[in-house]
Amino acid sequence: MKLNKERVSPLICFLLLCSFGSGVVVNVCAQQSQEQQRERRVIYTTRNASASLYDASACQRNASAFRYNAFASTRDTPASPCDASATAYNASASTRNTSAIKCNASAMACDASAMARVVPGNAPQTVEDLRARIRQILSNPQLAPAFVGVKAVSLDTGRTLFEENAGKLLVPASNMKMYTVAAALDRLTPEYRWTTSVYAANRPDASGILRGDLIVYGRGDPSIAASFNDGDSTKAIDELAERIAAAGVRRVEGALVGDESYFTGPPFGASWEWDDLQWYYGAEVSALTVNDNSIDLFVKPGVSVGSTCAITMGPAALPHITISNRTTTTPRGTRRELSVYRALGENTIEVGGSLPLDDRGYTGEIAVARPAQMFIDLLRASLLRHGVTIAGQSRIFDARARRDAPLDTSRLIEIARRQSPPLSFIAAKTLKPSQNLYTELILRSLGEQQRRLSIIPASTDARSPQTNAKLTSAEAGIEVVKTFLRNAGANAAGIVMVDGSGLSRHDFVTANASVELLTYISQRPYSSAFRDALPIAGVDGTLANRMKGTAATGNVRAKTGTVEAVSSLSGYATSAAGERLVFSIMVNNYPGGADIRRTYIDAIAELLASFSGKS
Repeated sequence: MKLNKERVSPLICFLLLCSFGSGVVVNVCAQQSQEQQRERRVIYTTRNASASLYDASACQRNASAFRYNAFASTRDTPASPCDASATAYNASASTRNTSAIKCNASAMACDASAMARVVPGNAPQTVEDLRARIRQILSNPQLAPAFVGVKAVSLDTGRTLFEENAGKLLVPASNMKMYTVAAALDRLTPEYRWTTSVYAANRPDASGILRGDLIVYGRGDPSIAASFNDGDSTKAIDELAERIAAAGVRRVEGALVGDESYFTGPPFGASWEWDDLQWYYGAEVSALTVNDNSIDLFVKPGVSVGSTCAITMGPAALPHITISNRTTTTPRGTRRELSVYRALGENTIEVGGSLPLDDRGYTGEIAVARPAQMFIDLLRASLLRHGVTIAGQSRIFDARARRDAPLDTSRLIEIARRQSPPLSFIAAKTLKPSQNLYTELILRSLGEQQRRLSIIPASTDARSPQTNAKLTSAEAGIEVVKTFLRNAGANAAGIVMVDGSGLSRHDFVTANASVELLTYISQRPYSSAFRDALPIAGVDGTLANRMKGTAATGNVRAKTGTVEAVSSLSGYATSAAGERLVFSIMVNNYPGGADIRRTYIDAIAELLASFSGKS
């Protein structure tokens, strides 16, 4: 049985509510919001042929169930909890009367979108009408527990079309990415490219022997990944290996060294929650990043009942990553009971529990610890395929290891290099799928580039314990973003930034600040690059399946944001009358499903797009 969440019948509402006693049923069959997963996953094609079984939508459903509870029991399809709800209903007859009352309220929530959606001939025609329609949406009882901040302004006239709580600080979730990417486009320019260099103390001799170590020095390039290379997880690494071989290297007498010391500070964003760190959206940040610093985990039932499940990982088996398989296969039709756990700082993935014999299998994206080691393992294997052997071991150096003796690249010879696509292209790969790791790489690269140009001081806050001490790469990046925002005229009191991606629950912005940012960007030379990087309603990115068949489709370009109890949308729309609009909508403290939050957020965006009047 598959539940259509936009056409929930009163009977199904009744069944669900008798089981769960909740006034919100629209997303009851999804254990975690699909939007939240889309916010935190990289939209890319299958990494390689061995991963061809990767099913993005199935991964999304399954990853939702596994997100924070390593031992959560899940079903393969989002409809399964509905069956359980019906069973619970039969056993709970005594609660039917009270649940029926709640069902009526929930049915109103199911139809809330109909109340707000624009139909032909029903578009707002005056500013007053537009404001009244938005207030009608915000006054719905379903939003009563939440705190909502909204602002919409005409870029053509500067007139405020609507605002409510626009000066209140709210958690922006991934709306924070707009601030990081905009500052990078402003300071680094859309043409900026990352460079990964391969250094040695000497050039290879006539026989191709290189004396000493071969050092791979990373600067935070996000593009050494399948998502930038048509799903090929080894293409970028192979390109680097080819260039090393083309430089005449046939044998390295020393070690293969991975140097990630370009970035200083912790490998995670400030105040990230520990239970995010196992998954790809909480991956470690490294100057030597490869394949989003995560691996694909595939779990399939065994050949018979009682046998161990088959577990593989992609893009390929890696020597420093191990799997502990404690699974079993159960009879057809039984319930999936699967757990996935990777301890912090460890690269042993523990998989336990069971899969029924007819289960289609589980696919998850697991972050790896010390991703620079994965980079070097993949490069070493690629070098061997290209006829280059390494006599020594693989070694990794981070900023702590280089603290007393930084790598002096001016005394070394660059044997080979690889450059990324331009920032404008990477910005789209960051904002459209809402990729956390790429944003954090951009933030740190921004900080280090500006620091090396002596544009930022060691500290700008006399009250900070970091005064007269070198800032970490992330802190330096945040200082650059703050300086950019001051130049943009944004009110500093409306922004609290602790990471670049918005995964931190300690970021705060106001709707005013986001509108000010977006207005400033619209006047800059890189405005097209920024707009092109935003998700497009009903077309791509995290808005691909939202606002379809409305005036917003192909029109609204906006950044989404979702973490627990938070949903946001900020960007641009063109009204039906051709007026350019900018808006920011943030919903906080709403613990229900993201579909409820999106119902109201999308309805406001659709009203703005359909507005046929003039400001």
